[in-house]
Amino acid sequence: MAAYGRLLRRPSVRSVLLLAFLWRVPAFASFIVITLHVVDGLDRSYAAAGVVTTVSTVALAVSGPWRGRSLDRVGVRATLGPQLLVLIAVWAVAPFTPYVVLLVLVFVGGLANLPTFSITRQALIAAVDDEDRTAALSLDALFTELSFMIGPVLGVLAVAWWGTTWSLLGSELLVVLGGFGLWLANPPLVRADTAHAVEVPLVEGMQVEPADTVAAEHVRLWREPAVMATLAAGVAATIVLNGTELGTVGALRAMGEAGSIGPVLAVWGFGSAVGALVYGALHRPIPVFVLLAFLAATTVPVALAHGQVSLALLLLVCGLFCAPTITAISDGLSRVVPENRLGEALGWQGVAFTAGSALGAPLAGTAIDRTGWEGAFVVTGLIALAAAVAALLLQSGKARALGQQRPSLNV
Repeated sequence: MAAYGRLLRRPSVRSVLLLAFLWRVPAFASFIVITLHVVDGLDRSYAAAGVVTTVSTVALAVSGPWRGRSLDRVGVRATLGPQLLVLIAVWAVAPFTPYVVLLVLVFVGGLANLPTFSITRQALIAAVDDEDRTAALSLDALFTELSFMIGPVLGVLAVAWWGTTWSLLGSELLVVLGGFGLWLANPPLVRADTAHAVEVPLVEGMQVEPADTVAAEHVRLWREPAVMATLAAGVAATIVLNGTELGTVGALRAMGEAGSIGPVLAVWGFGSAVGALVYGALHRPIPVFVLLAFLAATTVPVALAHGQVSLALLLLVCGLFCAPTITAISDGLSRVVPENRLGEALGWQGVAFTAGSALGAPLAGTAIDRTGWEGAFVVTGLIALAAAVAALLLQSGKARALGQQRPSLNV
């Protein structure tokens, strides 16, 4: 835990974490508020609310890489300034519009969405030494889990007190206010003494080759093997995370305990927060595909739950590997991509997470419809486990091949 003490004594780290937390709480609140606004405020179905989410997700996936590239090229203020103006205009109007107009404005707002997650991680990486990078990203994951647990609760309370229209307006303008705080802080995203990626193992015992480390400005990141492997882990991880969330909702409804959905998901989030703290305190990071394998392997047995207590306990166990896996993905990207291209890389990470969510939700939903809630945990867990095992076997084979070609290297 000494690394956490060092990090929290740094004003730059504290300010970035605080600003990110103040942005994420209303952001997570707005997710539930806009759903309630469509269903209650506009008197539409949950399917219609799902369309709003899909439109926003598509816009985020489209805009992620170029917003990240903009951060790399022109910095925080030049990137956020125009986006803040667009978001103010969008969300000052959107809560008062009919459904079809809301869809259009949500898409525009998604295109102009603030790349706050990328800024936070880039700023933390730039503010710390290499030895503290994993701990810094784990702290970010911890604060993300806390905001995930707090935000939706505040969103529901806001709707109960002020209704959906004013709650949507307030939550989105608070998001903009948080973005303005980042604009004012203007944290550096690149260390002055760093221009190239650091070569580290993606899998324990395997050295990243120079060809796997992206350096050239013209190279397309998504064509690089090391980047693609890390992004594939992101897709697999979000497939299993979406399956777990939907499976939990389905399980508790089937058990007649729908009122326990919030608390049980909070237990899952607590496990993830604990996992983030433990992972960040380790002296040697665990390879991303090993973490993915543990996440998947502990998710499948959740299907054996026979009540809300056993379900919560099993979710607590698999939750221990949620934040560490996501942290390892960001950490892995930061170590195979130079800092002056990390924003673009994190933008592609967002696309990977979006793709995993788009795949995970229908896979889990189909499994629930055909086999019951247990199927969501089994199907998505086995898919992620198969991906992790395949990647580990491929990378192990590559390491052995390199060892035979160059026996002088310690691989």
